Amino acid sequence: MPTKKKVRAAKVKDFSSMTVKQVMEKRVQSVHLRTRGDVIASLMIEGFGAVPVIDKQRKLAGIVSEHDLLAAIDDGHSLGALTAGDIMTGNPYSVRAETILGTLVHVLRASDLVRVPVVDAKDRLVGIIARRDVLRTYLSAGSTKRK
Repeated sequence: MPTKKKVRAAKVKDFSSMTVKQVMEKRVQSVHLRTRGDVIASLMIEGFGAVPVIDKQRKLAGIVSEHDLLAAIDDGHSLGALTAGDIMTGNPYSVRAETILGTLVHVLRASDLVRVPVVDAKDRLVGIIARRDVLRTYLSAGSTKRK
């Protein structure tokens, strides 16, 4: 029986017309506004380069990146004394699940974003998509045409 990954990586005819929903990770590691900075740093060590920050209604409040944590350390703060709300970048860039991958590729290329939170119409976190997810899908789709 195929796993979710295999289903998501199924061959498609047109990579550029696929949506974020078809590729995004639905099981998102997120933190709350009051999560301590050292806890967030521990998550980063496990392989997450940026962690979305949500409120009690799962509404996206911000994102904490490795860069944000390093900035706090460089400024002389103890990560254990800071919360996600103190460290996060507020109002982060996010996309909707209906966003076309071709559009997302343009956004990722024009920015320094590595991971982008995916939100619903009420700005609730529903997933996350990373550059590597897009590249994996591109390769799985057999997209080899060049401009």
